[in-house]
Amino acid sequence: MKRNVDLLSLLVSAFVAAVPAGALAQTQAASTTQANDLPAVDKAFVQAASESSSTEIDSAKLATKQSQDKDVKSFAHHMMVDHTKLTVQLKMAAPHGVAVPKDNSDESVINALKPLKGKEFDETYIRKVGVGGHQKAVAAFQKEAEEGQNADLKKAAQKALPTIQEHLKMAQDLAAKKGVQ
Repeated sequence: MKRNVDLLSLLVSAFVAAVPAGALAQTQAASTTQANDLPAVDKAFVQAASESSSTEIDSAKLATKQSQDKDVKSFAHHMMVDHTKLTVQLKMAAPHGVAVPKDNSDESVINALKPLKGKEFDETYIRKVGVGGHQKAVAAFQKEAEEGQNADLKKAAQKALPTIQEHLKMAQDLAAKKGVQ
C-alpha cells in the first residue's frame, strides 16, 4: 500500500511540474474538489463559485490600475469587497475536506484584460466580467440553490444569490450608462 501511495505521489508531482503555471490553480482546484465525496452538482458549484469570485477579485484589481473611469473603479471596488466576503462564506459552508481555492481565476479573462487600458479596458471589463461573469455566476448559484445536495452549500448559494443578482443588475446598469453592448 505504501508503495502505491509513493507512486501516486510521484505521479502527482510529475504532473504538477509539467502543468503550465497559469493552469495549475485551476488544476489544483478541480482535483481537490473532484477528489472528495460531494455530489457532482455540489462539486461543480464549488468550482464555479470559487472561479467566479477569484476572477472578479483579480479583474477588479486590474480595473483599479487600468481604468480611468470613476464609475468602473467604483464598481470594481464593490466587486472586490463583496466577492472576498462571498469566498469566505463559501469556505465556511464547504464540508470538511473540501478545499475552496482562492486563486483559480479564469486566466483567459484575466489575460484578455491585462494589455488593455482606459476605455478599451472599461468596455471589455464591463462586458466580460461585469455582465458575462455575473450571468454565469447567477446560473451557477441558482442551480446550486435549486439542485444542491449538500445542505450547507445549498444554503450558502441561496443566501448569496440575491447579492450575485444585484451585481448583475449593477453591471447591466453600468453597461447601459457607458454604452457597452
